[in-house]
Amino acid sequence: MTTRGNMVITGASTGIGEACALHFARAGFTVYAGVRNDSDAGRLQRSSPNLQPALLDVTVESSIERAIEHIAAQTGAAGLCGLVNNAGIAVAAPLECVSLGKFRRQLEVNVIGALAVTQRCLPLLRQGRGRIVNMSSVSGLVAPPFVGPYAASKFALEALSDALRLELKPWRIHVAVVEPGPVATPIWQKSRDAVAQFMEDLPPTYRMLYGQATQQMARVMEDAAGAAVPADWVVAAVEHALLSPRPRTRYLASRGMRFTMWLSRLLPDRWRDRGLLKHYGLPD
Repeated sequence: MTTRGNMVITGASTGIGEACALHFARAGFTVYAGVRNDSDAGRLQRSSPNLQPALLDVTVESSIERAIEHIAAQTGAAGLCGLVNNAGIAVAAPLECVSLGKFRRQLEVNVIGALAVTQRCLPLLRQGRGRIVNMSSVSGLVAPPFVGPYAASKFALEALSDALRLELKPWRIHVAVVEPGPVATPIWQKSRDAVAQFMEDLPPTYRMLYGQATQQMARVMEDAAGAAVPADWVVAAVEHALLSPRPRTRYLASRGMRFTMWLSRLLPDRWRDRGLLKHYGLPD
């Protein structure tokens, strides 16, 4: 069976990762879709003959090693034309009381996991003259209150991407970041559930300090979910980053946020702080 090329997409069991995997498989690419269980693997494999699920936990080195060894054997000299580091989780909590274990897990999945997969895939990307897309977020540009752990991971991923883009220039391996705003995927329900669970587990002292503010943030999240864009918006950005003859370094995949993001970079920090507090309905 002929193929337009081989690519790896992590975190492909749901949401943006699944949408990307299905899109590129239907476009004629062989997609090695990273998932963490056999159920998701079987479901994806039935979706398209070009989808090759790979059991891949980005936080476990042996899992990465096994998956990429298998992919290398399958792709041979062709290597990879693309790697999409999409696997990620979102931890939301006031930084004063987020558990360090959850914070470490946030960084382990979103940052160290992306780097670990990239390191292992780079020989295949050199063979295939491939490109890398790292899935960041608008929270990698502006850090909202109570989403500090998630924002920290995405800021780190932005820095990692910038450094990689320079370091890999001699081999023409382009590195881009895609920065979605609210996207209509299951992550919103997971985030709502996580906030509810967090509030339930919060010690009484911190519930008194932060309870009202976190409830307000939950309401803002509900409003954002209502304005979320389809996953296809993000897929289009990933496609341009991987296939365009002139790919950009950054893709803001969100409705009506380009000017806001641009303005936030120009404003003094104090002004930006006031704007964010007003947006989230929090006291200044």
